[in-house]
Formats: sequence, structure tokens, C-alpha cells
Amino acid sequence: MTLMDRRRRSDTLRGKVAIVGIGEVPTRRVIPDRTMYGLNAEAAKIAIADAGLRKEDINGLVTDGAAALATMAEYIGIRPTFATGVSMQGASGASATTVAASAINGGLADTVLVVMGNSRLDRAVPGGASVRSEWEEAYGPAAGAGTGYAQIYTRHMYEFGTTQEQMAIVAANQRFNAQENENAVFHGQPASKEDVLSSRYINYPLRILESVMPCDGAAALIMTRADRAKSFPHRPVYLLGAGMEQSNANIWQTDRITTTPVKTSAARAFQMSGYGPGDMQFAEFYDCYTILVAVTLEDAGFVEKGEIGPFYESTDTTYKGSFPINTDGGQLSGGQPGLAGGFRHVIEGARQIMGRGGGRQVALNDLCMVNG
Repeated sequence: MTLMDRRRRSDTLRGKVAIVGIGEVPTRRVIPDRTMYGLNAEAAKIAIADAGLRKEDINGLVTDGAAALATMAEYIGIRPTFATGVSMQGASGASATTVAASAINGGLADTVLVVMGNSRLDRAVPGGASVRSEWEEAYGPAAGAGTGYAQIYTRHMYEFGTTQEQMAIVAANQRFNAQENENAVFHGQPASKEDVLSSRYINYPLRILESVMPCDGAAALIMTRADRAKSFPHRPVYLLGAGMEQSNANIWQTDRITTTPVKTSAARAFQMSGYGPGDMQFAEFYDCYTILVAVTLEDAGFVEKGEIGPFYESTDTTYKGSFPINTDGGQLSGGQPGLAGGFRHVIEGARQIMGRGGGRQVALNDLCMVNG
């Protein structure tokens, strides 16, 4: 049922909702005998307990497009009055968080669970032809891992003089951060800039240590109204701004491959929040490959287009540094459990603001930007 009139509950999401609980199933290359639904249910249970709630207190559910909503709710044991799935590839986690916030702000739910996960047991059986297989891979250039990102990388090198040595710093700094994250798939396996540069190519100029490791895991968070947030056990994490843009799915539909939808979505988020890139104290950015961290940091306005290489050479982006980025190791060192890989950036940002980063806790933890 839908009731409509001319009134608006709120002009923006700024400060209207907060994250009050988080949960994570440790990321591993393979978690035997666990389905996606089982992993999601475990992460949800952890997040609900973390917020000091019972499952009966949850009346909203947002997950990714891979999960059937009714089945997911059944596994968790909830009966939400609002439920939806979000499918925006790597941006699904950040987008799902925005959708959950919108539902709360719109009065559709008071307390929403956002949960995503991945299991190798749930691999889909290949179906019919896709647009990409018909019009791109049929001609060869898209064959191989990370081909589109390799093209972005090569173009960035050509246009701006970006070097592989500069991009290796991205991976090395995140691997450093992962050594303080026991949930990371590469915890206990440090890798230096030189290690990155000596690792094998998977698709020139991308090397294997600049690429994500697909794995199993799950993550969840609890959001609620801001007026309730201070009654929960942990420091509330308020959503101050959000922005989304859905562009093309295939690189051959892109006008300029070194510019991403983050240019638009970040501008919207900053406008809503009243803050700018210079106000942020740390960042959690989507990182399936090193070059994507680079171009999205540029597009978000942290550096001028083409200046990301010198930025990484002159800025310590580890959790100990002046501008920490991907403080848990990101996906490059933490692993990518399906769409939960990007969602883990939201979880880590919340964890840091709550002051629960442990050995990797950043010094300044009031303002963070997360992207997907």
C-alpha cells in the first residue's frame, strides 16, 4: 500500500540515521560447508547482539541482489515491514546503506539490518549470453582477469604519467594495515612495495598483488533513527551525506575511462553533508584493483585528476599516517567475499568512528568518507 501527499519527512538524510551495531564473519579463501544464507545469518546475529538488540527488534532488511529476501529473513528469523535488495555491483554495500537510511528517514522502518555475504557453495550455474559476451568478449579484448581495469590503468599512465611504482604503494600500504586485522585473508602475510612490483602480471599493467582475492565471508550492520542512537552500547555513527550514480556496465560505453561515477556521487554526498574532501580524516574506498582506488580518490576531489601518483608518494595512507585509507587492508588484502567486499568498507568506517579499530585504530576518527 502506498499513501502520498505533498509533505516531505525530511529534506536530506543528514544526521537523521545512525549505525549502532556491526558484525562480521572473518573472511577466508574458503569457508567449508557454509552457504551464503548461513554466513549472512551469522553476521546478522553478531550485528544484532553488538547493538544490544533482539532479532524481534529488527523491522527492516536490506541485502544484495543475490539473496532472496523471504529466504534471508527466514534464516535470520525476522519479519521485516520493509525489505529490499540492492544490486549495484561493487557499490552495493554503500548503496544498500543509503537505501536503509532512506527507509528509516521515510518512516518505513525504525531499525534496519543490512547484510551481505558470499559462499563458494552458492556459485550460479552459467546461463545465457550476456551483453558483454556478445559485444565485447566476442572480439577478444575483454579476455582475462581485470581487463577493463587494466585499460583504465594503461590510459592513466599514458595521460598522466602514473607509474607502476606509485600504484604498488597503494597495495603495500593496505597490506600493512591488514597485519592488524585478524579477519583479513592476508593477515600474517606482509608484502612490501618491492614484493608487489615483483609479483606476476595477471593483465598488464595489473599484477596479482594489485588484485582482489575472491573468498568467503559476510558482514552486517544495524541502522536506526538518530533520536534513538545514543541509547545503544557504542558511539553512534551518523550518516551525514550520501550520493549515488549508476553508469554503464561495460567499459566500451564509457566516454572517458579514467573518470568514474564517483565524480557525481561524491559531489552529491559532500553537498548534503556540508563538508568537503579536505574535512575528511580518513577514507574507505572500493578497491578491487589498485587503479580503482586511484581514480576514485581523484574523482571524489581528494587530489586533482592525474595527481594520485605523487599523492601516494608523499602521503602516508596507512592507519598510522596523515590520511589513512582502507584501514583494515581493504579488499586487496582483506579479501572480496562477493558484494560483501565493498560493504566491508562501510563496516570498517563505522568501526573506526566507534573507536573499535584495535591495533589499527586511527588517531582522528570523527569524519570518514566511504565509497563503492
